[in-house]
Parts: sequence; C-alpha cells; structure tokens
Amino acid sequence: MTTTEHSDDTIPGTIPGLAQAKQFARASWAAGDFATIARLYLWPVGEEIVRRVGVGRDEAVLDVACGTGNASIRAALAGGRVTGVDLTPELFDDARREAATAGVDVAWVEGDAEDLPFPDASFDVVLSTFGVMFAPRHRVAARELVRVLRPGGRFAITSWTPEGRTGQQFRMLGEYAPPPPPFAEPPLAWGVEEHVRELFDDRHVSDGDVVLEFTKLSVPLPDLGTAQEAEDYLLDKWGPMITMRPMLEAHGVWDEVLRRSRELYAPGADAEYLLVTGRRAG
Repeated sequence: MTTTEHSDDTIPGTIPGLAQAKQFARASWAAGDFATIARLYLWPVGEEIVRRVGVGRDEAVLDVACGTGNASIRAALAGGRVTGVDLTPELFDDARREAATAGVDVAWVEGDAEDLPFPDASFDVVLSTFGVMFAPRHRVAARELVRVLRPGGRFAITSWTPEGRTGQQFRMLGEYAPPPPPFAEPPLAWGVEEHVRELFDDRHVSDGDVVLEFTKLSVPLPDLGTAQEAEDYLLDKWGPMITMRPMLEAHGVWDEVLRRSRELYAPGADAEYLLVTGRRAG
C-alpha cells in the first residue's frame, strides 16, 4: 500500500470517534512536561534500542512517535540520517533543544503512526520507543512500520509489559478510564510476545516477510523522594495523569487513584519492557 492508496481502516474520518481519540492523545502528551519525564524514564532506552538494532553511517532512520528524541538523537549520533515523526508537534521545541545540545541534526515531522507521511521503502531502520504502542489500531500501525521499511531493513520497538511496574500503573489508570472505542486495542498488548507475533504474521501487515526477535529488558525507575513527593512531581509533569484528573475528580475516584498510585511507587524498582527487533526480507 502506497501513501496515496488507502483502505477504509487507514482514513481517520471514516471511523466514528477515531479523529477525536487522536486529538485526545495529542492533548494528553502535550500536557505537563514530557521532556523532563522522558529524560528521567526513557533516555537510557533510546541508547539501548539504537545499539540493539545497529545504525550505520548514512542509513536513513525513522523514529515513530519520537517524543522529544530519546532514540532519534542516539541514532543521529551513530551516524544515521534521522527523521522523527510524532502526532504531538508540541514536543518538537524540546526535541530541537535536545538535538542541538547533542550536536546533531534531526528532521522533526508531524505525523500519525497509523498513516506515516512517507513513501514506501523509504528507510533502512525504523524505531519506536514506547510510542507506536499507543496507536489505537495495532494492525494498521504495524503495517505502516513495514511499509516504509526497505527490503533488508531493520526495525526495533519497545513497549511496556503488562506485568512490569509501569505497565501496572497504566493498567490501574485504565480501570478508571471510560470504555475504549471499539477500534482501540490496549497499548500494553504490544508488550506481549504472542500479540506482536500475530500482528506481523498477518498477511495484510507483512505478508510473512518479517523475522522477529524478542527480548525482555528493564529500566530503573528514578527516585523522586517520598511517595508524596513523587505524586506531586508526576501531577505537575505527566500528561496522561494531568489530562485524566478532571474526569476522575468528577467521578469521585481521584483520591482512590492517588492512593493506588502511591502503593505502586517504588523508587529504584525496575520497569520491564519488551524489545522487539525485526528484519524485512530483502
């Protein structure tokens, strides 16, 4: 499928509620201070994913749902010609500052992981660190990752596992969120090997020409002080919690969510994630 050919499942306007879901996602990640959160939680993963997939000099690299560039910048430091694409362009000012500090050039492009604004077979390497997992339609997003990858190209994706510490936090918040629309699949399913295998085995995604490898890794959670100090910090900076707060307060469950969040807080604990690496047949 080329960028000028679409089936109904790739056009946001053809599915009731899809455009609104994407607008809400953009607002959630634009709220707070994602750059600081990324520095604390995600920065080591960017280095790890680039090392694992291997980025050669002058290779064309795409970082999908790039955020503020934790993987994009590492790929550029490794010599790649890097493009970062994200649904939330509000993050790009911080991304540009991070890139300038690192002394690298990255092209920052607004775009949707389910409808990437690039031609077929444009990139040697495709990356995503805790990004593509939040696209609501997993098969569509997986198909796009493969579509823009050149024959022989590699990709690497990291996603929180459901049983890991961060996965538990997202699962807990999901208990209080409104029921998802029928087209939306749970983000944490990307952290389950069987689900990812099924995605890429789908003939509409890869036609069976992708070889996958799976590795479970972890990243240490930062020590934010006491549980109360951590709560205050995240309420000031973490977009999803900030966005959900008015709804949770209106339903009278905000204090319960805070209590359960404090119970999950464990400074120095590891947050487990699944690293999926793949290669498209050449």
